[in-house]
Amino acid sequence: MPGGLVALLDDIAMIAKLAATSVDDVAAAAGRAGVKAAGVVIDDTAVTPRYVVGLTPDRELPIIAKIAVGSLRNKLLILLPAALLLSSFAPWAITPLLMIGGAYLCFEATEKIFEAVTGTHHAEEVADIHDPAELEKRQVGGAIRTDFILSAEIMVIALSDIPKSSVLMQGFVLAAVGIAITVGVYGVVGLIVKMDDIGLHLAQRKSAGVRALGRGLVKAMPILLEGLSTLGVAAMAWVGGGFIVHGLEEFGLGVISHGLHDAAKAVGHASPVAQGLVEWLVGALGSAVIGMIVGGVIVAVLHLIPRKTGETAAAH
Repeated sequence: MPGGLVALLDDIAMIAKLAATSVDDVAAAAGRAGVKAAGVVIDDTAVTPRYVVGLTPDRELPIIAKIAVGSLRNKLLILLPAALLLSSFAPWAITPLLMIGGAYLCFEATEKIFEAVTGTHHAEEVADIHDPAELEKRQVGGAIRTDFILSAEIMVIALSDIPKSSVLMQGFVLAAVGIAITVGVYGVVGLIVKMDDIGLHLAQRKSAGVRALGRGLVKAMPILLEGLSTLGVAAMAWVGGGFIVHGLEEFGLGVISHGLHDAAKAVGHASPVAQGLVEWLVGALGSAVIGMIVGGVIVAVLHLIPRKTGETAAAH
């Protein structure tokens, strides 16, 4: 009897050890996927606050919560099963999908720069809606639709970075990535949209230091949003260009990838300090340049060429 009990305890200890290892594997894979999805995550964080513009402050956090729930629904109920089916039946499609997603990121980054330079912007459909409930419904629906595209890219990125494993393991990793990124993004978005309210509250306190901090938060709000937008553009170009470069390498066209790697190594070795950081920066900059070139071609096809064709036709 004691021997059987010892054997049972050994079995329980082994199961616990395997469970702990699985949790570590899920956390590690989720962390790697989250880093690779950085460009999309930053863009998601930068884009979402605009959906509470024009709504009363007391509805800001409830709206963010509704968008977050919609985002989780997108990831866990639609995109996660679709990603598992893709992994099981069409793994060959992951790299092309990543390249398509990368091209989309490059286009988004380049289009934002194009709009900033030319002063043109897409017309936002903030129609003449005077009913607050209808406006809120419109804003939440638009945010969830935009989130679906960004979430799809995040899930494909995560799927591509998961080592070969069981469907159950892949499901756990994708679920962990989806939940962690959603909580992180919308937690930060909630802080951003309420930062001016927090600042106004602090600005009314008795302490001069606290009042100064409050006024600083209010003044920092537009700067923070602008900085997030700029960082999002840079991250999208870098990540999107990286997907295209690595995708070409997988299809046997590794000249660009090897060239960027060699250039980054050379500059890193030549740097007297922070060689690893310098090497990474050069590689990221190279990927961003490739991304801007790809994005520039797409912007030209979608914007410049049709415009010139229209102007030529009007002249005749």
